[in-house]
Amino acid sequence: MVDLLLGLQWGDEGKGKIVDVLTKNYDIIARFQGGPNAGHTLIFDGNKHVLHTIPSGIFHDKAINIVGNGVVIDPVIFKKELEDLKKYTIDFKSKLLISRKAHLILPTHRLLDAASEISKGKAKIGSTLKGIGPTYMDKTGRNGMRVGDLELENWKDKYNALAKKHLKMLTFFDVDIQFNLKELEEEFCKAVDVLKQLTFIDSEEYLFNAMQNNKTILAEGAQGSLLDIDFGTYPFVTSSNTTAAGACTGLGVPPNKIGEVFGIFKAYTTRVGSGPFPTELFDEDGKAMAKIGHEFGATTGRARRCGWLDLVALKYTVQVNGVTQLNMMKGDVLSGFDTLKVCTSYTYKGKEITHLPYNIEPENVSVNYTEFKGWEADLTQMESAIQLPENLITYIEFIEQELQIPIKIVSVGPDRKQTIFR
Repeated sequence: MVDLLLGLQWGDEGKGKIVDVLTKNYDIIARFQGGPNAGHTLIFDGNKHVLHTIPSGIFHDKAINIVGNGVVIDPVIFKKELEDLKKYTIDFKSKLLISRKAHLILPTHRLLDAASEISKGKAKIGSTLKGIGPTYMDKTGRNGMRVGDLELENWKDKYNALAKKHLKMLTFFDVDIQFNLKELEEEFCKAVDVLKQLTFIDSEEYLFNAMQNNKTILAEGAQGSLLDIDFGTYPFVTSSNTTAAGACTGLGVPPNKIGEVFGIFKAYTTRVGSGPFPTELFDEDGKAMAKIGHEFGATTGRARRCGWLDLVALKYTVQVNGVTQLNMMKGDVLSGFDTLKVCTSYTYKGKEITHLPYNIEPENVSVNYTEFKGWEADLTQMESAIQLPENLITYIEFIEQELQIPIKIVSVGPDRKQTIFR
């Protein structure tokens, strides 16, 4: 069976930390979608690590880490990631395997991404400008370049044909982008040489054999469910399926082989970039959350927008993913608030509803809150569920009751050790 780990909000829920915590229970960790727009932060032994494409199980001695076919890979960023990990003497050749069917991000994909975003002006979607969207567009347009192409003698011909097409497309955008393609291509080719030293696999066959041999597998999602191309707050979404279904297509795993679905959410809500956000706060509470929670994107450094927990949206993502157990992150950030609010319903076009409607723009939706007493206790030093303050337990139990799913893990700080199992 394959267990899944997914974010249930707009990303940045803390997936990297929980994958790292859970890896000791698994033989294989497999990323199934997204690309270097993800930033999974891991903190242990006093060190902070931010991974973008490499699965979050890479620091464990026994786990095999797979970059699945649903992922898009920028060789330049991948090379830098590998260089940043050099001091840890990790045997990448045997521990980090890459699907031949994963698509490659070309330098010209990044240029197209930037040109597209600039041309939208105020209507921009808040892209990370990593070339993710244009790469997935080439994938569905059947023009893409894949990791397996790098094993062919004529891969550069394929590259040149695609880059030439992209340069022609750039002329359609009426924007001025300065770039030196020769420099970008030299950097790309050096990174491809590094990538080719790793082990490429037919990942669906590899995972099928692993399941036959009773290996334990954890599929690691990137971004969050509300950024899913089909089920997210479109068009302010990413270009891949970030929900449970994406694990099947992004790894070649059949639906009947999915076991546990770990859903991760923050005790409040954040969002990076553009798009609707019903519970967003513009007051001192919102500023306090951002400051205490260090709410800046691990990939872009952009400030995250903050707001109260939205149970309407959370219920929706729990349903779409078939979540079996919940992990609540950043409970420690809410210490010190006198009153906490949880959105339990929307008023949509004048009518109270408890499901996520087609459109959650502010002109259509206002939120209805249930209030809770806060707690003062510093959670960061707590080591067991017995130590948690009563008001926090009330908060947790209310969420469990509303979602009908148990909260098994409560994170009380960014470090691997600051994890309470209930």
